[in-house]
Amino acid sequence: MAHLEIIIGAAAAFMLGFGWYTFAFGKAWQTETGITDEEAQEGMLRTHGLAFLMMCVLSFGVNFVINLHTIAEQTFIHGAFHGALAGALYAVPATAINYLYQRKSLKLFLIDASYLVALMALSGGVMAALKLGVVAVEG
Repeated sequence: MAHLEIIIGAAAAFMLGFGWYTFAFGKAWQTETGITDEEAQEGMLRTHGLAFLMMCVLSFGVNFVINLHTIAEQTFIHGAFHGALAGALYAVPATAINYLYQRKSLKLFLIDASYLVALMALSGGVMAALKLGVVAVEG
């Protein structure tokens, strides 16, 4: 089940990204990056495939931390906490370092960094909640 949890957690994060970069912040993100609609369509399969792979890597890391706790402690809130904490302490600073050197805007940083925290929180919450479902079925 552990591998499936990671894929499901990453899929939830991927769906969040669709809403984040399409409906919530799509136009602002495009303006800040300077990417046109046509450019965004180029190589979409490769971009989305590699992005999903990286979401699996992030989910794996969060799941590792979640698994340090007992199954009884692994609720959606608990998993989301660990995901958000990992996002805030690792993903956001790493993104900030890159954006500072690349002279990217604060607005773009806030859009992307807040998504990283949200994706890791959602992934963590989903993965932890899946463990409780397994216990309920097995118990």
